[in-house]
Parts: sequence; structure tokens; C-alpha cells
Amino acid sequence: MKRGGWAAILLAAGLLLLRTPGAVPAVSSAPSGLLIWIELDQKRLTVYENGAEKAVFPIASGTADTPSPVGVFKVNRKFTTALSGFGTRFLGLSVAWGQYGIHGTNQPSSIGMNASHGCIRLSVKNSEKLYAMVPIGTRVVIEGGAYGPLYTGLRTLKEGDRGADVYELQRRLIRGGFLHGNADGVFGSATRQAVIAARKEYRLTLGDQADQGLQRKLGMMLFE
Repeated sequence: MKRGGWAAILLAAGLLLLRTPGAVPAVSSAPSGLLIWIELDQKRLTVYENGAEKAVFPIASGTADTPSPVGVFKVNRKFTTALSGFGTRFLGLSVAWGQYGIHGTNQPSSIGMNASHGCIRLSVKNSEKLYAMVPIGTRVVIEGGAYGPLYTGLRTLKEGDRGADVYELQRRLIRGGFLHGNADGVFGSATRQAVIAARKEYRLTLGDQADQGLQRKLGMMLFE
């Protein structure tokens, strides 16, 4: 996906952030109040308040098999717990295709790594700081780098898959008139039928999976 397309998603969400590789994004126009910006490639979580940087924390993110979601979300729940795999604090995220959150960890050595099942991990100390700073409803942007929702690469998508790449596939199937309704990041029966129709329209080998051939036809390509 071209970076311009990913920027358009952020712009539509009321966020316009300018970023250069390897640098903390500069906020050119941000909503008042708090914003959490997570850079998966840099393993960094930044909290902005009224456009000014308030705190920066190192993170761990999902593995290649269980990637972290990318997109624009909100904190939709909070809870505290005794020390566990969630550390002592948990911030839930409004991800349509699964249960994800920002939380502490009882494995501090994982910070800075691709180590989770998709959640964003902080040290226990930093998760407690973040928990105290942000209320329910706080906007959260998670980005994977130059490739946006395709940051894990172009995998062949099939029924039962979930993720940001499925969400992007659905958006493009909707744009092409193959899928009706809203994208939700879950490859269900409706998406399967849309893929079958799209493969037939583009004269690809008949099937019900979105391989790289179909993704290219839909404009899902990796660009720096």
C-alpha cells in the first residue's frame, strides 16, 4: 500500500502527523487532549497531550504469526490485576477483529522484541504510569512503518484469517463493488464470496483465497 493511502486513513480520523524514517512523528495537527502513537517498527509508544510529547516508552509487539493490529483505535476498557502475564495494568483497544490491549508483562526481557500474541507490552512500571495518564476514550494510533496495514508482508488470505491486512483487503473489495457492507478485519463467508467474484472478474485462477495475484489486482502492493 502506498504511504499516501495510509496517511489518508489517519487524515480521515482527524489526525495529520508528519513522520520521517527513524524519527518520532511530529504532530502538525492533533486533536486536543491525549493521543497514544505506537510505532511497531521502532518499538516505541509516545503519549501526546494537546500536540506536545508527554511520555515515551519502549514496547514489545506481536510476532510474525500473531502481529499487532495497525490502525486508529480507542481505549475502550481498563482494569488492574495482580502481577500476571498482563503485568498489573491493562488498557483494552477497540479493534474490530480481536481482543487486543496495551499492558504490562511479567517477562520484562521481551521489551524491544516481537514477542506478544498481538498486544502491546510495556514494563510493569511504565504500564502503571500509562494507565494513570489516559482515560477510556483516548485515541490510539498503531502504525507498522512504510507499508501501513501490510507491514507483515503480503500473505495469502483465506476464510478464518483476521487482521489489518484482511481489513485492507475488504476495503478494496468494497471499493471494487465485490463486497457490500463494512470492513471488519475478519475473513468470513461474505469476504470469501467477494474474493471468488473478484478472481473471476480479473480472470485469475478460480479459487476462494486472496493470494498476491489478486492483491496486486486490487492495488495491495508494498511501496517504500
